[in-house]
Amino acid sequence: MLTRALPVSILVLSTFFPTTLLGQAKAAPSSAPPGAREFPVVMQQNVTAGKTLVGSKIRAKLEVATLIGGTVVPRNAVFSGEVIESAAKTATDPSRLAIRIDSVLWKKGSASVTAYLTAWYYPLTDAEGQNLQYGPEQPAKKTWNGLGQYPDTTTKVYRPFPGSDSGNGASAPNTPTSTASNRRVLMKDIESAKNNDGVIAIVSKNTNIKLDKLTTYVLSTGDLLPPK
Repeated sequence: MLTRALPVSILVLSTFFPTTLLGQAKAAPSSAPPGAREFPVVMQQNVTAGKTLVGSKIRAKLEVATLIGGTVVPRNAVFSGEVIESAAKTATDPSRLAIRIDSVLWKKGSASVTAYLTAWYYPLTDAEGQNLQYGPEQPAKKTWNGLGQYPDTTTKVYRPFPGSDSGNGASAPNTPTSTASNRRVLMKDIESAKNNDGVIAIVSKNTNIKLDKLTTYVLSTGDLLPPK
C-alpha cells in the first residue's frame, strides 16, 4: 500500500490539522508506494493548462513538515520545478498539465527531489469538519464540481473550487474560520495519468485545468492510492 509522508511532530501537525484530529492523523494508514513521498503544498502562482507555457518556473510552499531521506523539511519550505506539459481542452482532446518538482529549499538547507503534481488536494473544512460552501446553492443542471466554492481574495467574487475555469458569481459574504482537512480527495473530473517515462500528468476531459494560490494541492514522488 501507498503511504503518505507523516508529519514529524504533534507541534507540526497542529499547524495544519484541527486539534481534534491529531490522534487520528498520527495513525494515518499507508497511501504511497514504498520509498515514495507525498507533499501538501500551496502554489505561489496561478497555473492554467494551455496558457501557462511549458518551461514556466513553478514554486510551491510546503504545508506540513516532512521527512525526506532522514532530513526534516520544515513547513513553508519552497519546492521549485517547472511545467513540462500544458495543453488546453479542445473538442477532441482533454486538458493536460504536468508539473515536475526538482528541488526544495528552506532556511537551513536544501534537497533534491523528483515529484509531480497529482489530482489530489485537501479541501477546506469548517469547525464541524464539513466542506465549505461559500456561495449560493448551485442548480443541479449547471456544471459544478460539487465541492463548494471559495471567494477570490482579489476580486471578491466566487470562483469554482480547484481545477475548473468556469463560473461567475456575486460579491463574497463574510466567511467562517476554516482549516485544511487532514484527508485528501480527488479534484472533480480530473485524474492522474502516468507516462511510460514515469512522468505524472493530470488530465480532464470536461474542463480546462486551472490551479490557484488558495488550494492545498498534493505533490508526490509516485502514484497515490485513496486514503483509508
